[in-house]
Amino acid sequence: MSRIGKAPIEIPAGVSVDVSKGNLVKVKGPKGELAEQIDGDLSVDMSEGELNVVRPTDQKRHKAVHGLYRSLIQNMVVGVTDGYTKTLELIGVGYRCANTGNLLELSLGYSHPIYFYIPDEIKLVTKMEKGSPPTIELEGIDKQLIGQVAAKIRAYRKPEPYKGKGIRFKGEIIRRKAGKTAAK
Repeated sequence: MSRIGKAPIEIPAGVSVDVSKGNLVKVKGPKGELAEQIDGDLSVDMSEGELNVVRPTDQKRHKAVHGLYRSLIQNMVVGVTDGYTKTLELIGVGYRCANTGNLLELSLGYSHPIYFYIPDEIKLVTKMEKGSPPTIELEGIDKQLIGQVAAKIRAYRKPEPYKGKGIRFKGEIIRRKAGKTAAK
């Protein structure tokens, strides 16, 4: 039995949830509006400040998507109220980042700079301060989109295990390897 799927979703003040025909869930809040198409078999019940996702049977497929869609709706509610942020750090000599609007320019030790366009739904801030590694901050209301964009940026230069150079999430711990030892 899905424990996540059974948990109710609290709807804070200032957030409106609309479930239309065809199970299209629209969540509107102070930071914006999000919509998600959920599985046709599941139903969404609304009652005074609470939302419940209900599955019709205990089939394996229904159990599999029950918790998933409950989490997606919960992420939409949190996104339109608080928003989400992801911070990436560039660790390495000569690694730099800069942005012009939503165009991110990365210098990662390759022979050419890398240009990456960030979707308009995401706010991008780059920081280059002396004494700390360059950082990229992504902020928006869609958790899936921010995670996908952050993963694509990180894929340009994943942290390597010997020196730890590369693009990493803030607070991420990289497992280090010892490397070669001098033979005598």
